[in-house]
Amino acid sequence: MENNEFFTDNSYSPKIEEMRKTISQIIAGQEKMIDLILTAILADGHVLIEGVPGIAKTLTARVISKLINADFSRIQFTSDLMPSDVLGTNVFNMSTNTFDFHKGPAFGDIILVDEINRAPAKTQSALFEVMEERQATIDGTKHEMGNIYTIIATQNPIEQEGTYRLPEAQLDRFLFKINMGYPTLDEEIRIISSHNQKKNFTKLEDLPTIITKEELIELRNRVHSIFIDEKIIHYIASIIQESRTNQSIYMGASPRASIALLNASKAFALLQGRSFVIPDDIKMLAVPVLCHRLILSSQAEMEGIPVESIINEIVENVEVPK
Repeated sequence: MENNEFFTDNSYSPKIEEMRKTISQIIAGQEKMIDLILTAILADGHVLIEGVPGIAKTLTARVISKLINADFSRIQFTSDLMPSDVLGTNVFNMSTNTFDFHKGPAFGDIILVDEINRAPAKTQSALFEVMEERQATIDGTKHEMGNIYTIIATQNPIEQEGTYRLPEAQLDRFLFKINMGYPTLDEEIRIISSHNQKKNFTKLEDLPTIITKEELIELRNRVHSIFIDEKIIHYIASIIQESRTNQSIYMGASPRASIALLNASKAFALLQGRSFVIPDDIKMLAVPVLCHRLILSSQAEMEGIPVESIINEIVENVEVPK
């Protein structure tokens, strides 16, 4: 079948590889995070990154937006942030006797939301409405977002004082939750050496555009044509069903998780230069797709069992399609 062959006319594959190479030259390590963020952008999804400060979350988002020639904006969530501070507001224009809408930082292509759990619930809700609907309704007027609208949100897992925990229903809006750890010893040495030698200090404004917005939209259209066998669809469904019967899980994944795993696997296959999904794609993406969508049982929480371990156990228990 033609769909099962590698792309022979995919002129975008070299560009994707060039993006990954350029990012890796600026940011040491974190290859998995970079691949997941690029996968989410291709799959038209949003990303939640959890990790301690200083591990290049903000820099990664800015570099990716520059290489895609996308409009980038950053929102620092604080406890006194209001919805109008994020979405914008109508301001009276005395010269025209009309109200002019002044867009907030939520209007852009790639939006970095730092410490999303620090804002109160009403501000979080305003942002999540935009994430889901790709539009904002302000004073009865709808304002559309761009075609490549992507939220990259971060939260600090250590500090809990002055934070507002995201409800599970809102977490479900994110395609991935990425748990970022510290760099390895070798990666740490690379980071220190680069700073010591004044290397890799490329200014963001000097970075070239590798993929235009139009090309990114074309790539997203190609994601829909990625072939996925019925056996792998059954594999996805079996993993989701297993999450609902596992004794360590109080509430399993919803059908939205099934669709998220499907779309993410097709985007990840395209990122790897393939025109078809393989079982390893599902194994690779199961944790970032499911880890924020499951609620552990009280017993599992008391025992301190990581949700990632339970997901990996579920995946191992489901028969891999031949």
